[in-house]
Amino acid sequence: MFKRITKSALLFGAAALAPPAYAASCAARETVIERLQEQFSEQLAAGGLQSTRPVKTMVEVWASPETGTFTILLTNPNGLTCVVAAGTDFFNQPLKVNQPSTAS
Repeated sequence: MFKRITKSALLFGAAALAPPAYAASCAARETVIERLQEQFSEQLAAGGLQSTRPVKTMVEVWASPETGTFTILLTNPNGLTCVVAAGTDFFNQPLKVNQPSTAS
């Protein structure tokens, strides 16, 4: 009985600590990019660095004006890239930059 309880506790504990479902969508960056370009005609639309001490992760948005698809990627310094979101009906909103006033 004790062994059965212990096994159940270990099984449920491991399931609780498992990474999210999207973690299964990780591969070498080159592989992910190649797939986005070939299958969805996506290209890099935006990106930046996310600082999670002590590691900086690259965040990228890939999108296609042709297909309307988009994909959000996270890439670790070791080159492992994970798809964290993907969807359709992508739109681009131009950034509005506040210009300094030139009034004297």
